[in-house]
Amino acid sequence: MSIILASASSRRRELLEMLGVKDLKVIPSRADETLPSGHSPKEAACHLSLVKAREVAARCSPEDIIIAADTIVEAEGRILGKPVDEKQAAAMLRSLSGRSHRVFTGVTVIGGGRELTCAEETVVRFRPITESEIWAYIATGEPMDKAGAYGAQGIASLFVEGVHGDFFNVMGLPLCRLGKMLSELGVDLI
Repeated sequence: MSIILASASSRRRELLEMLGVKDLKVIPSRADETLPSGHSPKEAACHLSLVKAREVAARCSPEDIIIAADTIVEAEGRILGKPVDEKQAAAMLRSLSGRSHRVFTGVTVIGGGRELTCAEETVVRFRPITESEIWAYIATGEPMDKAGAYGAQGIASLFVEGVHGDFFNVMGLPLCRLGKMLSELGVDLI
């Protein structure tokens, strides 16, 4: 049995390694990550994590444990995905400035003939950000591959006034929830 992360995210890999997951294998999903229409952000995150996990599971041994996740940022009823360019990143950061927003990470674990899927929600509050701070942050390149155009564990931590919920969820993998899911499948990380 191998534990397989169905993601190319270095943050998710680092979080699993931090937990001491031995012999972690990374097999990025090739699933279509188009957001389904008509879904709430929570439902969309769950759906995307499930299709990613199933796609990778189809290429792995039935004994393997597959972990997939998808993170969605929602602000004032709008889903903020990964920005396509600097202009869109700036617009996203302006929309988060001085406000609270929600981060949903859908997690799916497949193993032992079972599929477990759930989503974690965390509320993040940003302090007001100036236009010059927005452009200086964009110039670092950090926001360009992240939902909502920021990484709370990086330079954007300077913007985060508060977090209500699982901080690791904001990084892309709710570790407490994941630990419970793995335990339910007979995989104990402690």
